[in-house]
Amino acid sequence: MNKIPLFIEMSDQYPIVYDTIWGLSFNLDIQQQLRFHPSFIHKLSQLANESDDEQMRKITHGILWNLEITHQDRSIPQSNSENTFHIMISYSHKEKVLCKQLYDELTKNGYRVWIDFDQMHGNVMDAMAQAIDRSEIIIICMSEQYRQSNFCRAEAHYAFQRQRRIVPVLMQKHYKPDGWLLFLIGQLLYVDFTKYEFVRAMEMLSKELKVTDVTNISISAIPVAQAIIVKDPPTRNKLSSNILQWTESNVQDWLIEHNLQQMSRLLANCDGQSLVYLNKHMKYGEPQQTLKSFYEDCIRHLGENLSLIELSRLQSLTDQQKRFVRSSLCTQGRKNRQ
Repeated sequence: MNKIPLFIEMSDQYPIVYDTIWGLSFNLDIQQQLRFHPSFIHKLSQLANESDDEQMRKITHGILWNLEITHQDRSIPQSNSENTFHIMISYSHKEKVLCKQLYDELTKNGYRVWIDFDQMHGNVMDAMAQAIDRSEIIIICMSEQYRQSNFCRAEAHYAFQRQRRIVPVLMQKHYKPDGWLLFLIGQLLYVDFTKYEFVRAMEMLSKELKVTDVTNISISAIPVAQAIIVKDPPTRNKLSSNILQWTESNVQDWLIEHNLQQMSRLLANCDGQSLVYLNKHMKYGEPQQTLKSFYEDCIRHLGENLSLIELSRLQSLTDQQKRFVRSSLCTQGRKNRQ
């Protein structure tokens, strides 16, 4: 049942409902329903720009942000060493004291860190996006308060969309990630600041951060002459025509070559034989159950909706590859008999 009209009607009398609508607007179906109410969207725009209530402006900016698709195509601003950061700390202000310790320790270790101590003002969504665009790593400080915050949710989702490296840390004792936060972090390991002494937890966090540091250094340190020599990965040239012989790396190259970006992330541990098995299962298994499993895996591991277009192309391209193998085997068989 569509309850959005009821919430819109209630928002006139109970302003707290706007925050509820913001939470609902992360859902694609709810976004579509809200777009059928242009007068309400106009009202949101007015409140975002003209309300005297800072919190109301923040909430309405958040709803409008979820309803717009333009921010997904934001171009990353030109950056230099002065306006970029190694790390951004995303946190709920309830954990401000511990996050201040975290900030101090990271800056002492030479990291350039962005953190919002005083809470952003104005169009907070644009300010948040700029901070993420200028940061390499996003530390997500997990707690119940963080999960309940719509702004924290928007921040975490934008970081995910921008494919920033996400490093979760646990800030609340006995809290276990749930809901959207669990979907977002998936199988990522996190540092538990409630289980270990601060010094020990920082050592563990530093090790995790250095994994990224080494990767970045190894990429940027390649001289131009060398980069030209190795710009085409040799694995692609060695891709076997027999899909059954493909390694996990071969499958990844093949998926990316055919612009199946979501499938490449979803099937990260899939080799050629697994791909053929999956193809058979999709063809001869229960289609609804298979689609449901794909959808759930996509939400759980990637935090995004399944692309049916990519899934269909995967099936079609795998079929083509299998036909090519069968044709090659038949040709080889005829040659052997001659």
